[in-house]
Amino acid sequence: MAGGAAPVSGALLCALLWVVAEAVGAGPGGSPAPGAFGRVYRGAVNISAERVYAFAYSREPGQVDAVRVYVNSSSENLQYPVLFVVRQQKGVLSWQVPLIFRGLYQRTYNYQEVSRTLCPSEPTPETGPSDQIIFVDVASMAPFNITYELLVTRLENFQLETNKAFNFTASPSQPQYFLYKFPQDVDSVIIKVVSDVVYPCSVVSVQDIVCPVYDLDHNVEFNGVYQSMTKQAAITVQRKDFPGEQFFVVFVIKPEDYACGGSVPSSIHGNVNRTWNLQRTKNLQVTIVPSIKKSVYIQAMFFSFLSFLSFYLGSVVVAFVHYISTDMKLTIPYGSVSIAGSGIMTSSHPITASTPEGSSYGAIDESSSSGGRQLSSPEHRPPAGSDTDSSVEEESDFDTMPEIESDKNVIRTKVFLYLSDLSRKDRRIVSKKYKIYFWNIITIAVFYALPVIQLVITYQTVVNVTGNQDICYYNFLCAHPLGVLSAFNNILSNVGHMLLGFLFLLIVLRRDILHRRAMEMKDIYTLDYGIPKHFGLFYAMGIALMMEGVLSACYHVCPNYSNFQFDTSFMYMIAGLCMLKLYQTRHPDINASAYSAYASFAVVICLAVLGVVFGKNDMWFWVIFSMIHVLASLALSTQIYYMGRFKIGKYYLGLFRRVAMVLYTDCIQQCSRPMYMDRMVLLIVGNLVNWSFAIFGLVYRPRDFASYILGIFICNLLLYLAFYIIMKLRSSEKLLPIPLFCIVATAVVWAAALYFFFQTLSSWEETPAESREKNRPCILLGFFDDHDVWHFLSAAALFFSFLVLLTLDDDLDVVRRDKIPVF
Repeated sequence: MAGGAAPVSGALLCALLWVVAEAVGAGPGGSPAPGAFGRVYRGAVNISAERVYAFAYSREPGQVDAVRVYVNSSSENLQYPVLFVVRQQKGVLSWQVPLIFRGLYQRTYNYQEVSRTLCPSEPTPETGPSDQIIFVDVASMAPFNITYELLVTRLENFQLETNKAFNFTASPSQPQYFLYKFPQDVDSVIIKVVSDVVYPCSVVSVQDIVCPVYDLDHNVEFNGVYQSMTKQAAITVQRKDFPGEQFFVVFVIKPEDYACGGSVPSSIHGNVNRTWNLQRTKNLQVTIVPSIKKSVYIQAMFFSFLSFLSFYLGSVVVAFVHYISTDMKLTIPYGSVSIAGSGIMTSSHPITASTPEGSSYGAIDESSSSGGRQLSSPEHRPPAGSDTDSSVEEESDFDTMPEIESDKNVIRTKVFLYLSDLSRKDRRIVSKKYKIYFWNIITIAVFYALPVIQLVITYQTVVNVTGNQDICYYNFLCAHPLGVLSAFNNILSNVGHMLLGFLFLLIVLRRDILHRRAMEMKDIYTLDYGIPKHFGLFYAMGIALMMEGVLSACYHVCPNYSNFQFDTSFMYMIAGLCMLKLYQTRHPDINASAYSAYASFAVVICLAVLGVVFGKNDMWFWVIFSMIHVLASLALSTQIYYMGRFKIGKYYLGLFRRVAMVLYTDCIQQCSRPMYMDRMVLLIVGNLVNWSFAIFGLVYRPRDFASYILGIFICNLLLYLAFYIIMKLRSSEKLLPIPLFCIVATAVVWAAALYFFFQTLSSWEETPAESREKNRPCILLGFFDDHDVWHFLSAAALFFSFLVLLTLDDDLDVVRRDKIPVF
């Protein structure tokens, strides 16, 4: 039976061609010529003569056959092109030669050689072979003969196989596409395309099995998912998105490289026809590999949550050990002698607000009748738990009294300051001042996050609806979708910021509760010893860390040029809050208010947005920004140097006279030693660092302006922290085991985190195609990439950094405030 089927099928094909020839013979085009696959046909056409070819073939059941048509014409006459029309059972495909492509500024590019793959017919559930026929019509309206060449072939390697690389060549007029069917046990695949050369620019598209297939530069974006490409591209495809469990992979070469970061040759001007790029062929290699299974998603989520929940367990263990060790210590009753610092102090002595003018760090004043103003002793203090919102209490703050204004000038301009000099305000008033940081940042977070979430949802919707994967700058070699999200792994990795931020809030809350209990018990070590405890800034830091995780996750929903400030806004606030907290530690009465601090952060964020928009090529912006940077550094340095007592008004000499007096006093009269040596050293180094940043920005004009500003904040924070620790050790203060461990952990984790941060996996400063050249595979659990590891480590590093600030001065809890130096 099988042996007789072939002659019968051949006879049917011959009869079919004869019938078609008779039917068409009556038309103006003449009878169709039977065509053979793999044979080159040459001829000429004009307005009165056209050619029709009929190609018949037999298809086996369930088989997908693809036919490719190659045509060529030597004519470059655009007024009379050669028209090719291919008729199939369910569709028509037509084009002209020369084939015209339009580029930037309506430039046109003409191609005499065109090759197209015909849309294959869908396999039918027939039990036997079926006969198919294709007609190719060649015509022209030219009054003269135009020669042409025609070649029709059947593709043998039309269907791509899993884990098998396939090499081919494409050009603008000769696009390629292939079929892929999902294996039974595969739900998701990654299409990896590579090339040895950057240009010509190309487009990779994934389209459903629907005819026609959009495989030209001007229509490839009409259907499916697509992305531009230079040397590398990757598209993740899920079975659920294709009901037929198969799809086409389309490869198109663009006539220009502008979309991929290239430039049009400078010799081209005007709207004229150009043929300089006729040899724009590109060798490509495509490999389709299975993506990760659902079990990997579950493992990654367990890993993410358990890794950071271990910090909760460690905190519970540390708190339990601290509770046991504290409970075992002997209680020292009030009025007894305790050893603290470098001498013996009796708790019955009230703390004085000043020390001998010529004393140095670590000196001890035993006299209870010092010349300075005394702070109220425990028995004369108002009730510790009476933190009401009474306006009378706020108005009673002595800082508003004129005589105290002059007293502050005397105290804060002393050569040697102690903590008691700068912690004179009522504790309740100061605590309320710092709680404003917490409530304000919650308000800012809500109003900032809601439109951000709405915007990124819109971005993701646009990507899903249009299929344009050039909108978002993912690491496509490690972008695992989940639901409507294209890169779930980049979002999941931000869970550490939220979990550790909440844990830090719990730690601060515990300290706050213990402090309140001690205040209610009128514990003298809480009232008159150690650094004054104000937790408002710590609460704000915890909220900022959580919001950094939320906004970083929002940014990574669709990372691009337009929303990068979402990822950095709260980084600026974290760095600024840390510097404010470090300064507040020894200057509790003169720290910036929440309103001025957040207003300053708003100005920084505005500058960051302006820098992203104008900072690439506009020199005027960098000149203005550098001037603002330098002047702001000088103004802030002046305020720090004079402990906030530098003002401009009718009671002062004016800005310029004051600066002249300072220069004369500190640089001429006593040039070898300024009045405040330690502050002067810090401010000189700080200004040199900031001026260096300003000069660097003015000369090199870095494209990533947001990261440039973040670098300024981080360098200033590290400089101030290093100065603080050095001065602390210089003042014979100790580092307890917990803050010492946190400092070491912070340094180690930050070093590891920065290593992964500088492993650039994408860049919205470049075109999407150029950004994809930096894409790399996953490195952790087959699910997370280098940037995800940066998220994990940076969250831990920020958490340890916060703990450093929280515990750094725990050794001073048994030291009187008039013995704690200010620096």
